[in-house]
Amino acid sequence: MMALALRRETLEKFQKEFEKDPKNRLAQNVCTKIDLKDLCQKRTSAHLNHVVSHKVDVEGRPPSNQKVTGRCWLFACLNAVRIPMMRRLQLEELEFSGAYLFFWDKIERSNYFLNNVVEMWRRGEPVEGRLFSFLLREPLEDGGQWHMVHNLVAKHGLVPKQCFPESAPSESSRRFNQLLTSKLREYARDLYSLLAKGCSDADIQSTIEHMMETVYRIASICLGTPPASFTWEYYDKNKTYNQLGPITPLEFYEKHVKPVFNFDDKACLVNDTRPSNPFGDTYTVDCLGNVVGGAPTVYNNQPMDVLMQSIVDSVKNNEPVWFGCEVVKRCELKRGIFDTDFFDFEALFGTTFTLTMSRADRLIYGESCMGHAMLITGVSLDADGKPVKFRVENSWGDDTGEKGFFTMTRDWFKEFVFEVVVDKKYLPADVIAANSKEPKVLPAWDPMGALAH
Repeated sequence: MMALALRRETLEKFQKEFEKDPKNRLAQNVCTKIDLKDLCQKRTSAHLNHVVSHKVDVEGRPPSNQKVTGRCWLFACLNAVRIPMMRRLQLEELEFSGAYLFFWDKIERSNYFLNNVVEMWRRGEPVEGRLFSFLLREPLEDGGQWHMVHNLVAKHGLVPKQCFPESAPSESSRRFNQLLTSKLREYARDLYSLLAKGCSDADIQSTIEHMMETVYRIASICLGTPPASFTWEYYDKNKTYNQLGPITPLEFYEKHVKPVFNFDDKACLVNDTRPSNPFGDTYTVDCLGNVVGGAPTVYNNQPMDVLMQSIVDSVKNNEPVWFGCEVVKRCELKRGIFDTDFFDFEALFGTTFTLTMSRADRLIYGESCMGHAMLITGVSLDADGKPVKFRVENSWGDDTGEKGFFTMTRDWFKEFVFEVVVDKKYLPADVIAANSKEPKVLPAWDPMGALAH
């Protein structure tokens, strides 16, 4: 079959057909002056609100803000951790330091990347092959996964925000990332050259350690040096002064956070409907991680009703739920609504969008991927006890949604939520048993790993 070239006559025919319909001219006049989402909001969606029938008894304050970074996975996790800590310490407000975990993620992920370079050599991967090219494209992304937060906290602990506040590069990371990315690509070239010369493992490890000293220096200059220990002073709800410390970040997690939020008790479920990935099996993504020797990212693939029921059971027991989704589709920022029926693009353009494809097809053809993490703190149930909508704590500050909170309908959840993390006690025995299976390794570019990119 010959490739179809667009002839001038064909384009002129398109234009004549366009001009025949006065609706097209009206739509053009309006769309060139008004934001599409403002124009296409359905009046019938005005009833959607932020009231839910079940909500955790303590919600995080103040609203968190990841600013101009891809740290949603960190902030969603820290928002989950702070709720039981606020309850335990009787606090009105609490923020953990996203900058602290951000620092250590950059350090650990740089080391992880350099070790992956060595692994690519051992596998015989060519530098210009698909896998190595993919790793070189973004060796130091801001994104991440649940298990990656777990790895950071298990190794480096946690710090209250006031003990390690934000810096300019932690709130707007592009230039900082560009510098480190440039250095890591340079180091990847150097490592491949040394490996080609037959350098010993000891020499390679020594070289990586020397490289990491430079990475550490760059990160410390940009983000500040994280505290080896800290003393935290705070007032509780009764305005009573409290002091905790001096204490190391890891001791703080082990002694004060872990008793009320234990990462080891959590399970990561996904809903991947592609025919190649059956329910009841586990999956991991090649080269996805941040800490050498840390826990791998493992997904337990389950039907959607398992994910939803685990959320309902968690919220009813005052436990929020971290989740990963595709956030850009059918999202209204000002009101804070995630709903598949909120916008009527179809009436405006005379064609359908997105939802004509199944979840599986959207993953296969690049129309969907998991790109954002948030926290569920509430749910509304119908007469049968099934969720109708969810209350969501985002990390985009208090000027979106209802002071940082969004409403997510069940239909939107079913289309665009891919991952949830819940306590294992809310899962049936057969779901937990699936975690013992050897995970199938998905390619590094698989959409189930996109949240980390």
